[in-house]
Amino acid sequence: MTLTERLNVYEKLMRLDKPIGILLLLWPTLWGLWLSSYGSPNPAVAVIFILGVVLMRSAGCIINDVADRNFDLHVERTKDRPLAAKLIPPWEALLLAGVLMLLAFLLVLQLNRLTIELAVIAFLLAVIYPFLKRFFWLPQAWLGIAFGFGIPMAFAAHHGTIVPIAWVIMIANMFWAIAYDTEYAMVDREDDARLGLKSSAILFGRFDVHGVMVCHALFLLTMAGVGWRAHLGALYFVGLVAAALLVYYQFLLIRGRQRELCFKAFLNNNLVGAVIYGGILLDFLFRIPLFFIR
Repeated sequence: MTLTERLNVYEKLMRLDKPIGILLLLWPTLWGLWLSSYGSPNPAVAVIFILGVVLMRSAGCIINDVADRNFDLHVERTKDRPLAAKLIPPWEALLLAGVLMLLAFLLVLQLNRLTIELAVIAFLLAVIYPFLKRFFWLPQAWLGIAFGFGIPMAFAAHHGTIVPIAWVIMIANMFWAIAYDTEYAMVDREDDARLGLKSSAILFGRFDVHGVMVCHALFLLTMAGVGWRAHLGALYFVGLVAAALLVYYQFLLIRGRQRELCFKAFLNNNLVGAVIYGGILLDFLFRIPLFFIR
């Protein structure tokens, strides 16, 4: 294998060719960075967090593929992944994951002690997640906590402490992750059931669409509560309304349970995260109070 071919394999192994996972991890991290700093995040902290998102998500994909390599071989969507296709050995993949996690840890060492301690917990959440689908019916909830852990870390990095609202935002992110990862799981439901794996799509059964919409609703309502409690302005809530419209679009996509449309709905969540971040950003730049309510 030439160097170029090996780098292409590494790119696919880290999912850099499919950045949706990085983006779904990035948006809540950006929410946390902006909300914890009142719209003015420390530039060095922001760079560390953004680089950490890319490094840890890439490492997490590798660990996931190592854990699932024998399952991926029997699933049409994943059978061509590098480890399933035996393009590289598992030890080489784990070595790459170790390098990525080491780089991420060196970055977080530039932050305060509490943030470093939280980073260790985030690491454990990421490493354990790929194995949950063997025995836990709702691995999507764990994913939501893992993907949202950058939120309390952002508060810790900026203030050296974590206020309760940080945990509330993380729980909101958990509901969001259950929603979008259930849409993702609906694509592989038959394959997962055949292989004896567990997921929220299988758990919800014929109520899968209802489950997705309930979790989206809990997510948006919790984020509305966060905005109210944090005295955010009208533009933040405009972002939430835009997110709600996107969620309705997802409902139209998934109600027929067609694989391609469920996957399209999953991808649409990148826009959900983006418009909420846009609302936060614009709210701090152009504060428009909610005069009609307060």
